[in-house]
Amino acid sequence: MKSKYTDPKNNKNQQASPYGRGSYECFPAFPIEQGTMLRGYEALAERIKSAIPEGLRTLMIDGYQGVDWQTFRRHLDGQLQELGITAEWQDLRSCWADPAVIRQRMEPFMGGEDRVFGSHYPFAAEIFFDAKKMADLRIHAAIARGRAAGHLTIFYGCGAGLLELWDELWYVDFPKDRAQCEARSNRPLSIGESEPLPFETYYKRSYFIEWPALNRLRRILLPYIDCFIDGQFVEQPAALAGEHFRQALHQLSETPFRVRPWFFPGPWGGKFMQGHMGLDPQQPNFAWSFELIVPENGIILQQENRQLEFSFDWLMAQESERMLGREAARQFKYEWPIRLDYLDTIDGGNLSTQVHPRPDYIRRQFGETYTQDETYYIVQAKPDARVYLGLTKTCDPAAFRKALEEAINTGKEIDMDTYVHCEPSKVHDLFLIPNGTVHCSGAGNLVLEISATPYIFTFKIYDYLRRDLEGKLRPINIERGFDNIRFERRKDWVRQNLLAKPQLLRKGKGWREALLYDQPFTFYTIRRAEFATEFRTDTAGRALAINLVEGERINIIAANGRRTTLRYLESMVIPAATGRIQMINEGQTECKVVLVSVKPGIGVNLPLNDPQDG
Repeated sequence: MKSKYTDPKNNKNQQASPYGRGSYECFPAFPIEQGTMLRGYEALAERIKSAIPEGLRTLMIDGYQGVDWQTFRRHLDGQLQELGITAEWQDLRSCWADPAVIRQRMEPFMGGEDRVFGSHYPFAAEIFFDAKKMADLRIHAAIARGRAAGHLTIFYGCGAGLLELWDELWYVDFPKDRAQCEARSNRPLSIGESEPLPFETYYKRSYFIEWPALNRLRRILLPYIDCFIDGQFVEQPAALAGEHFRQALHQLSETPFRVRPWFFPGPWGGKFMQGHMGLDPQQPNFAWSFELIVPENGIILQQENRQLEFSFDWLMAQESERMLGREAARQFKYEWPIRLDYLDTIDGGNLSTQVHPRPDYIRRQFGETYTQDETYYIVQAKPDARVYLGLTKTCDPAAFRKALEEAINTGKEIDMDTYVHCEPSKVHDLFLIPNGTVHCSGAGNLVLEISATPYIFTFKIYDYLRRDLEGKLRPINIERGFDNIRFERRKDWVRQNLLAKPQLLRKGKGWREALLYDQPFTFYTIRRAEFATEFRTDTAGRALAINLVEGERINIIAANGRRTTLRYLESMVIPAATGRIQMINEGQTECKVVLVSVKPGIGVNLPLNDPQDG
């Protein structure tokens, strides 16, 4: 498993970063025992051959955005012919609606001229297809199913499962980060389009329309999938029988595990992650980690020397209640609500000055179900590092807005310290950033961002007139920002309410647990366990997202006996169904683990946010 920006075998990263390689694992895998993981087209063709005498006549192969369908078909057809099997292939692209029709259907959800934001599309993949053409192809499938055994018709492409009339259903998955790399390389990925779209358009269309639509279809198809295929390495795909894939999802729902993180450079990015995580030294920096941003993370399954990756969405589709617990699943449905990621400004620059939308604003404007409340946990900091949080005592909103607009119009930089309050930052500080709070990380920090899962709803109001890595000025949203800023949040209020003050919850011999954050601003709480030897806890029916913020390495033992290793700065998901957990320190120094969970009562008798924060 190797991405454009991550190379775990790279030991020369000091050329690009002065920060040494840590033990961080970029490609964690979850071992499975049930079933046999297949590899390559020969194994897939053999599966088809063995199924034909059992009545296989119509095979429908659905899949996600990004799959290289033509290469997949060419290789599989070649292997079938080697076995003496002639298949009739039906490409779902023949049923696409006209591109102009698709764009017209999408228009209400694309946000007009806004470069970043649209609104969530509420239905499944039918939006991409011509209904009459699909009906004709469905008739074709019905006729094919009526033939004698030995006649094979394969319907393939995104949306094949909509035809319903399968003897077997396969699904080809594709990771969202790899799709984005392909899109940046001008490969056409948007459904219904034969030419690549500009990346901003591609991503907005994917985030608000294509991914939600395909996810809804996946939830419908999941119980019926006979073969699950990882399509990211199209020359040598990995596959697992559908029943064994579903068994793996069930095992994951009661066991601590890590997702596959991925990383991306940015104009303000720093150098710490590039060194510690062993990332591509040819990149200028690394700004973001998708450490645990589950709408875009994958999970790797491993069996001996074989691996298969799938999107986290599948796990939530099947095991939402076991993952979240009954109360939280009632509230969040199929969404994992907690996000962990890194913002690296060490040897970089300040982030953009920004604000996140109020709860009802994000619902009405973008169709999200909850807002982007954040916190900054400082895991590395230079001596002069700062975090900007709230407004200064003397900030005049009208003068602030005028200065921001003049900066755009004249290209003249402004002194942010005049308007935005700042606090010094040091390791293990926690800064609370509920929606509506103006904020940014200053240079010199490695921030573990602990947040609600929504992750693109950042209204940048000032970005130092910087350009992105493609040379375009980054989008600024002053009007949206000022619609959401809470101007009462100034220096004194910030110091009283937004600087975490740890409170001891419980302690024992060699360990203690402190509460860092439990306020009505957000639906989650943050605790920290500190221990020399071991720490024990129980999920008590609530999921946890954790991170080892100090220490070398811990061994986590779940109630089902599974053991998992967590290293410094790695994050982990602990499903609600896990139950008892034992954390054992395997290093030489004290460990500190941050534990994030949904509050008890959310989804029952507590609102997601302070009722006054609508």
